[in-house]
Amino acid sequence: MNDRRKGIVASLASALLLGLTPIFGKQSILQGFSPLAVVAVRSSLAVVLLFFFIVIFRRGFFYIHPLGFLGCFIAGFINGVGSIFYYTALTTLDASVGQLLYSFYPLFVALWLLADRQSLSRVTILRLILALAGAYLLIANSTKSVNLVGAAMMVGAALLYALHLLINQRVLYEAPAPTVTFYTLLSMAVTVTGAFLLFHPSLPPSGINWCPLVVLGLITFLSRLTLFLGVKHLGGLQTSLLGLGELLVTIMMAQILLGERLTIDQWIGTLLIAINLLLVAYDQPGSTKRYSKGFLHWLNPTDVSPTDFPFKDQ
Repeated sequence: MNDRRKGIVASLASALLLGLTPIFGKQSILQGFSPLAVVAVRSSLAVVLLFFFIVIFRRGFFYIHPLGFLGCFIAGFINGVGSIFYYTALTTLDASVGQLLYSFYPLFVALWLLADRQSLSRVTILRLILALAGAYLLIANSTKSVNLVGAAMMVGAALLYALHLLINQRVLYEAPAPTVTFYTLLSMAVTVTGAFLLFHPSLPPSGINWCPLVVLGLITFLSRLTLFLGVKHLGGLQTSLLGLGELLVTIMMAQILLGERLTIDQWIGTLLIAINLLLVAYDQPGSTKRYSKGFLHWLNPTDVSPTDFPFKDQ
């Protein structure tokens, strides 16, 4: 399997898994877990699972260049703050509506790319327009009023998620996906667990069903591995556009498990997002070369090449 196809498969797998995130996150909150408890437990569980995965199968993946570690730490902190926004917003939003708002993150990826002085292809721009039009139809025609504070927090989460993708894209030139996933998740877990212990260190009483939260941690572990594998081979924007498939998963599962419903216009929006996914066959993959310009150029070590690392399987 070539790198492009591997990236597409990984991105779609990540989208499938991430589409379940708001469902199990919402169920965990309804069980009585606070948003901070949800992000702390799921992130900690995911990083522990990944730690044992690397210990058992490939200990060389623990090696990372110091500058790459710094990049992962910053990306994890940013995504950790974004996760707090995300799950706090879910306390006031339906899972499907929350994911619809979050689906604007490809726009933010594109804006961050332009700020980082990188270009976009015409097909990518077309896919971005289709995706945003679809997301607008899904949001603007909701049968329920949208909590503005929750909506603002969800959009903020999308903005931070997009930035963390591009930071990791830079690091992924030097390091394999499992390495970047581990150190980013580790930083994220430290960030959200610290917030949990500082601001709301409490769990529901005994007898509460932990299954949704445990499943959420497992999904986080698997989805992050596939997400960064997709970013490595396709780039942050292409992966985020394919990642909109998670929106379709959320919508279907929200109807099945949570009883949420969509209008006709929202189904049209869903169709536009599906067309965006199909257009990946005609789009060009993001460049995996190391950029020497842009506000993230400092993440490029000058004295290290990929051949300096003690592994070949990227």
